[in-house]
Amino acid sequence: MTQSDNDPFSFPVKVSNISANPVTVRISADAGDLKRLESQWGVSEVTGFEAKVELGRWKRDGVRVKGHVSSSIVQPCVATLEPVSQQIDEDFEAIFLPENSRLAIRTLDGNGEMFLDPEGPDLPETFSGDSLDVGAIVAEFAALAIDSYPRKPGLDFSDRIESDPASDKNPSPFSVLQGLKPEDSTS
Repeated sequence: MTQSDNDPFSFPVKVSNISANPVTVRISADAGDLKRLESQWGVSEVTGFEAKVELGRWKRDGVRVKGHVSSSIVQPCVATLEPVSQQIDEDFEAIFLPENSRLAIRTLDGNGEMFLDPEGPDLPETFSGDSLDVGAIVAEFAALAIDSYPRKPGLDFSDRIESDPASDKNPSPFSVLQGLKPEDSTS
């Protein structure tokens, strides 16, 4: 089966092949994968993508995925539209549980709300089936590191003048309302 450029980047791993002893997997993208990542991320160009991923069991039926992803991308500058390069280097870690695992059940308090500690570890994600798409996981962590507003290095905005509302000589369109008095409504 061949993949088209519109398919997401994928590297499936059978969960039954993951043991308690973590194994390291290296993922690198070929030309077709780079095109798929460009489409998936909505950037002008992906010039490189590789990841070192450690896969191991977590508790009895979960999977811990951790590692490092590196990617080089090109996207247009938000001000000049000139190409801007970005190097992505991100460490990541996530835990995945089968959707039918008792550990995947979210506990609620008496009010039906779930307490989340913003400084605590992330809750495990769930997966269905017998495979985990490690390529999609790694691509998602890389996508989260993409600069949403890339700017060309050395771009200076000092010649732009921002107006200050306190010293702005143009009156507010609502200033005419200050002179109006409410009509007496006791008639």
